[in-house]
Amino acid sequence: MTSLGPWSDPWFGSPCSSDIWDPIPRDLRRGRDDDVSAVAHAFVDWRETTNAHIIRADLPGVRREEVKVQVEDGNVLQISGEKSKEKEETGDRWHRVERERGSFLRRFRLPENANTEAISCALENGVLTVNVPKKEAGTRSDVRMIDIA
Repeated sequence: MTSLGPWSDPWFGSPCSSDIWDPIPRDLRRGRDDDVSAVAHAFVDWRETTNAHIIRADLPGVRREEVKVQVEDGNVLQISGEKSKEKEETGDRWHRVERERGSFLRRFRLPENANTEAISCALENGVLTVNVPKKEAGTRSDVRMIDIA
């Protein structure tokens, strides 16, 4: 690591070092000529309205066939997929590659009031919108009524 003089910190390293900002350990990263991992770069907003939880994920350049939305373990919403690598022509010389490509995965534990049976989603203009309706107040799927004899 190069020293930045008075701005370097022996505990944290350089403030401009990619080691600080890159959430993927070096041994898990792929080489420069391979796909760039986008696992931490599917940016998401989650808001709650009176009727639903709405989750929006920025997935520019991703086609509907490349995205999978599923519910695991009853209440874990998982958004995953693949950002395809562009086809390279022989003789092309790349000067900069900044757009992420490769696989991505985001998981969210949904609250108890989420109606996982009625989830809907749509992909439009590179934004995935997942609509998770809320259950009606007073209903719980893990509660079973027992008749009294």
